[in-house]
Amino acid sequence: MKHRIATAALLSTVTLGLLSGPAAAQKGSGYVMVTFLSGIDYWKDAYRGMQAAGKELGVSTTYTGSVNYELNDNIATLEQVIARKPAGILLTVMNADALRPTIDKAIKAGIPVVTFDADSPKSNRYAFLGTGNERAGAEAARYLCSKVSSGEVAISSVPAQQNHVERRTGFTNYLKANCPNLKIVATTDDKTDSSVAAREMASVLQAHPNIKGIFATDAAGGVGVAQAVKEARMNGKIKIVSFDYDEGTLDNIDKGVIDATVAQGTWQMGYWGLKMLDSVAKNRIASVSNWRTASISPLPPVIDTGVSVITKANSKFWRK
Repeated sequence: MKHRIATAALLSTVTLGLLSGPAAAQKGSGYVMVTFLSGIDYWKDAYRGMQAAGKELGVSTTYTGSVNYELNDNIATLEQVIARKPAGILLTVMNADALRPTIDKAIKAGIPVVTFDADSPKSNRYAFLGTGNERAGAEAARYLCSKVSSGEVAISSVPAQQNHVERRTGFTNYLKANCPNLKIVATTDDKTDSSVAAREMASVLQAHPNIKGIFATDAAGGVGVAQAVKEARMNGKIKIVSFDYDEGTLDNIDKGVIDATVAQGTWQMGYWGLKMLDSVAKNRIASVSNWRTASISPLPPVIDTGVSVITKANSKFWRK
């Protein structure tokens, strides 16, 4: 939990209750962002985007989430938000199938839901904003291939989470097609916890001392992998490509331990997510008459918010 504690809370102290943004949403008004692992740095940029859109629109925004990586807490938090009857919910999904009934419950109650970062595509959510994760995984592989042409590779990931599955798929497929001499020999479960990532990768490095490259599919994993590589005194010998970023990631990039990270458009997710919610909530757009009755969302079902590659050459622009 070291990484989670170090990154603290998004605003002050994160609980399962609602936290106020610039203006606290009263019952029946305002828009809410709901996440899991709510204290990690990753969500800050998304909520900044939501706040920026809220200021433009003159609406209140609120942030909340389950503190831990626990599915039942994620569902319970969403249930609590629905009970407050907000104007709309911007939601990231821990498990697509498990969250589906609760998302549909919100829609049935007349509360628009837009998902971001991680989706529940079979639910009745109106739209999803996120990264084309297979393409992003391929971008990570492309960068690694440009730095090392042959040898063993390890992956630090969250095996059961869909967006991580897609990142690994894109990464693996790119290596097979373009860098056949790079072989994946191990995949660990970092549970989005840097201390777990460090411990698991330390074991991999002992079992596979000839590893030349590592791909971490989340920021906490990247920081943990960097720690394991430093403790093994192999920094500079192993190329690390991470995913997403926080201060720990940027520090490791500047020190040359992490070579690059693939950064998602999280600010865009928050900004455009709220714009879409507000348009639906206030009936500003309608592709067909009575679109709710017809179950035809006026919003594009999927929006790819893109990625950028952060290296030592441009890391200063990502500092907040």
